[in-house]
Amino acid sequence: MTQALDQVDYNTLDAAKLRFIEAAKRTLQFAPAYGKVPPSGLGGSANAFSFNLAPYLQTGTPELFVSLVPEGLGTADDARPDDLSEEELRRFWWNIGIKILSCLTNDAASSGMQTVLLGLYLPSSTPETVFTPAFLDGFLDGVVEGCKRIGCVYISGETPQLKTKMIPGRLDIAGSVFGVMPPGVAPIDGTRLAGGNAIVLVESTGLHENGFTPVRKLAESLPDGYRTKLPSGQELWAAMNAASHLYTPLVQAVLSEGIRPTAMENITGHGWQKLMRSAKPLRYVIEKLLPVPEIFQFVESQLEGGKEMMLSVFNYGAGFAFYTETEQDGERIVQLAKEQGLTAAIAGRVEASPTREVVITPFNITLKGESFGIARGA
Repeated sequence: MTQALDQVDYNTLDAAKLRFIEAAKRTLQFAPAYGKVPPSGLGGSANAFSFNLAPYLQTGTPELFVSLVPEGLGTADDARPDDLSEEELRRFWWNIGIKILSCLTNDAASSGMQTVLLGLYLPSSTPETVFTPAFLDGFLDGVVEGCKRIGCVYISGETPQLKTKMIPGRLDIAGSVFGVMPPGVAPIDGTRLAGGNAIVLVESTGLHENGFTPVRKLAESLPDGYRTKLPSGQELWAAMNAASHLYTPLVQAVLSEGIRPTAMENITGHGWQKLMRSAKPLRYVIEKLLPVPEIFQFVESQLEGGKEMMLSVFNYGAGFAFYTETEQDGERIVQLAKEQGLTAAIAGRVEASPTREVVITPFNITLKGESFGIARGA
């Protein structure tokens, strides 16, 4: 007895890979200050990028600071109703394309890195059901737009079919970025963070890439599910899926002004506990809040735990933090953010303390360091 060969669906995968290569070609001119892809182009197993070392040699510094950041999107791409129209699906996937760029490049930006190269990893068990026209059109346009805003090249990707490892109809979205510090600038690693520093918070658009598990569970419990209308009339799925802010351009603008923050943080998992990422025993006093997006107000009204839970899990309207030695530097960052269409504010200060803690005075809430085990410099 013989049976048919069970093999990978290369027809679907190859068609999708060609679309990814076409998208990559659209990004090749987005990082001219850092280099280019040689004329041989893309499509090989390992694509080359010609890095321009001239600006670094001109600074006379003997070191080139680089970073490689791997990250995954999580369950954000599962947070949608089953009856989205083709236009809604394209808009949904465009935002997801921005979100994968956000979770990768915002982390790199927290050290001051300019992302130069992007690689993506998108495994599935049923590529014929996940690599749809709506996905390929929306997601790849979002990735290209994100690369354009950041100034990076999408250089490689992988779309394997993993029949025994993935849930049918589902896709995992992950990747990595290669980043570099601008010529003559050392990484911002938090070693200069100290009492007396000012704290600048920069707005978020909503969930960004964190907190989808509890909000997905909430959506599944509501009579109208993801189609539940928020007070503004926007549907829950759309509010959850709002494209994230990409903070790399703001960070690079700050560094190009000669401002050297003592620390920077991308506020994602663990919410405002991330403000005390440093292992140093410091108190972070927040006295001024940014506007809170409607999605957070709605979630807070539906889940137990109140504001302390919201601040411990979600970014609650503050997606990125700068720490500066002077208020003057903080005020300049606020202005630079405004020039990029972002709302920011000097929200508080850093104080000497026997223990790590974040104090949010408008809510009379203190987040203790003992409950936040992750620490930089520990």
